[in-house]
Amino acid sequence: MCGVRHTVSERVDVGWPTWRYFSRLICFRPWLWGPNLASIILLIVLETVPGLLSRTFFDWLATDVHHLEPLWWVLALLALSTVGQVAFLVGCQLTNAPFIYTSAALLQHNMLRRLFQLPGARALPHSSGEALSRFRDDVEETAIFLIPCNDLLAWSVFALVGLVLMVSVSPTITLGVFVPLVAISGLLHLGRTRIEAYRRAVRGATAQVTAYLADVFSAPHTIQLASAEGGVIAGFRELNHVRLQTAIRDRLLDQVLQSVSRNTSNIGTGVILLLASRAMEAGTFTVGDFALFVFYLGWVGEFTGMFGLVLAKYRQAGVSFGRMGELMRGSSPQVLVEHQPVFEPGPQPRRENATPLDMLEVSNLTYLHPASGRGIRDVTLRVDRGQCVIVTGRVGAGKTTLLRALLGLLPPQAGVIRWNGYPVDDPASFLIPPRCAYTPQLPRLFSETLRNNLLLDLQPAESLEALQQALRVSQFETDLGGLRDGLESEVGPRGVALSGGQLQRAAAARMLVRQPELLVLDDLSSLDGPTEAAFWAGLRADPSATILAASHRRAALERADRILVLQDGAVIDEGPLEVLLVRCEEMRRLWLQPSP
Repeated sequence: MCGVRHTVSERVDVGWPTWRYFSRLICFRPWLWGPNLASIILLIVLETVPGLLSRTFFDWLATDVHHLEPLWWVLALLALSTVGQVAFLVGCQLTNAPFIYTSAALLQHNMLRRLFQLPGARALPHSSGEALSRFRDDVEETAIFLIPCNDLLAWSVFALVGLVLMVSVSPTITLGVFVPLVAISGLLHLGRTRIEAYRRAVRGATAQVTAYLADVFSAPHTIQLASAEGGVIAGFRELNHVRLQTAIRDRLLDQVLQSVSRNTSNIGTGVILLLASRAMEAGTFTVGDFALFVFYLGWVGEFTGMFGLVLAKYRQAGVSFGRMGELMRGSSPQVLVEHQPVFEPGPQPRRENATPLDMLEVSNLTYLHPASGRGIRDVTLRVDRGQCVIVTGRVGAGKTTLLRALLGLLPPQAGVIRWNGYPVDDPASFLIPPRCAYTPQLPRLFSETLRNNLLLDLQPAESLEALQQALRVSQFETDLGGLRDGLESEVGPRGVALSGGQLQRAAAARMLVRQPELLVLDDLSSLDGPTEAAFWAGLRADPSATILAASHRRAALERADRILVLQDGAVIDEGPLEVLLVRCEEMRRLWLQPSP
């Protein structure tokens, strides 16, 4: 069967606890996370060695007889400890970045896949800037968390070993030192809770600035025609002022907390001096014991600070998972961390060859827009290989809705689509290159070179001939001479450097270079008369080209093998142009109206 089915999970009201998301990320790359945890634990455990050696060294200095043999042993053990630490540090670095970036790639892949499954008109629940913030900031927040979590586990081992050694030397001094440290850590934790609120405010302000810039870049001509440059700049300054204020509050509190945290060990050292002075005078607390306490104090103090930090980061990660889940509307929580291939260094997978199209059939296709109740009802059509079928009708008749429902960009509410007689269960994932390619009425280009926009995932060396042919048929070949760098010219955000006609022809070339079995076009109305006629003549010059298009323009209608006339979302007649002009009043009206 040629149909491809993708199961879309149903909406669930109860999300996962944060730890379940992280457990799925760990299981995604356990061979990276496990060695990273082992390396950091062994690295931190080796950090206990200098503390013990410092105690031995200072006790050796306090003796009256100085044999050099203990000193050589201290130096040898210190050297071995250093070599081990370097080795395990290398292990950490070899696993840190790969685990973080593959986890981030998985989250971004699953979110993007879900957005592609949703109806195109309703894919984003928020602005594009807010969506970008979730793809960038929330993914980074969650993907990186497990590495400091591993650090915390390693520090826990160190803290346990250090506490055992310190209690074995003097339980009283140990208790006297760590009670105030724990109290300070509690205050730091309260401050970090406030930081979470500030950080959310910074992220929201950043998303607003990003969304504002996206809106500005999408409509520069409109801003110029309205002479609104000053207002746009003033609005941008206001948003940046809000962002600046929130960032200052965030950074100021963060620096204060870091300063207190860094000086906690100094406070502890002072407490040790106060408590240990009498014990040292009595000879029950040696200089070596003091050195051991001071050494471990800093590390154990860092552990208490890190515990509070990781706990705050864990709560923030829960918020980030919730925000990403909100972006994946209608899916269950496990879809966000569902294991999928992510492309790592190495050969990329090759796209499968398309099953040649002999016949596309659509039966009783229905989609009504929830807000207006308008759309298409019970549309049936057939396109045979080599045919050009044009869907025409007045503005609002349902032409675009028909094409988008057929392609799965809007979820069909009824009807069956068949490719060579086989049902297509999921048109959104099946009717894509190399089976089908689509040029929408309002195409979008990326802020890239023209070549990259046309090829996207295609390899330049393998697509040179197809690219040249696509440029000829789309009538873009003559425009290259007017572009400063030809195919290497930057088109600007959303293609703003191109005219409306150039934008549509570039999108048509992007469709043609993929050499799909079925070409789907939606109302290329920005082309002038001669260019449009040459474009359609070029398309029809290939007898194997199979075309389904929405248009009311004569250049397209004259070259159609069959025309479907839509009125109020229903097909009222179909047939060749000459037949419809005789028997269909709606067709005659459309034919006689002047083209814009």
